[in-house]
Amino acid sequence: MNETALVTGGGRGLGRAIAMALGQSGRRVAVASRTAAELDETLALLRAAGCEAAAIPTDVTSEAAVHRMVATVTEKLGPIDLLVNNAGVGTPLGPTWETSAGEWWRNLEVNVKGPMLCCHAVLPGMIERGHGCIVNVASGAGAASFPYMSAYVTAKAALIRFTEVLADELRPHGVAVFAIRPGTVRTAMAEELLQSEEGKRWLPWFQKIFDEGRDISSKPAEDLILHLASGQADALSGRMFAAPGAPGNLAGQTERILKEDLNVLRMR
Repeated sequence: MNETALVTGGGRGLGRAIAMALGQSGRRVAVASRTAAELDETLALLRAAGCEAAAIPTDVTSEAAVHRMVATVTEKLGPIDLLVNNAGVGTPLGPTWETSAGEWWRNLEVNVKGPMLCCHAVLPGMIERGHGCIVNVASGAGAASFPYMSAYVTAKAALIRFTEVLADELRPHGVAVFAIRPGTVRTAMAEELLQSEEGKRWLPWFQKIFDEGRDISSKPAEDLILHLASGQADALSGRMFAAPGAPGNLAGQTERILKEDLNVLRMR
């Protein structure tokens, strides 16, 4: 497959798993995150699997850094066909008025500004080529109220709506955009929430998901992203899909999803 994919937050956890799945599908893969040591580990795994890959340490909240990242990927691996905006943070936790305002806003910078900057950098090339796919890793938390996670919930809701608006703008240009809910996966970020004093105090229900075996592997998210990147779901651009049960549940569902306006944020 002659395509290049870029995965942010690709140094560990879900981002690493997604990068590996994309590499094993035959794509050239670039991974980016702030931590060079983690990126080196992912890069070594990709190359050991026979994948053509690159790793670029990047702060996705910096416009200059993001544009350098995209230029480097393009130089090393070719034009970017698939962007997976996976980089994210979950903290701060607690009552909104007791959290650090700076940390609260930093959450939105990583979870919303980061994807926007990455889209801003890759889209001119995608539009010029008339081809491309963007997958924003959102969360079920963006479609419901989860007390004591106000920054994360607000950011993911914004990311879901951003996905829809961007898809409407890009429809004439041959570029598809999706949001996904990967489910509860035991990632490094999840472990941080589980182990922190704030997580134990304010999110006791989160531990129960793992205690009761209701967490899932990264495989459903990997499969969903591969399906969305294939172009088979382009008619559903702008919508959010839950990894568990997909992509099988998308087959034959396009007409119903569009007719009933499903998988989008709406007031009812």
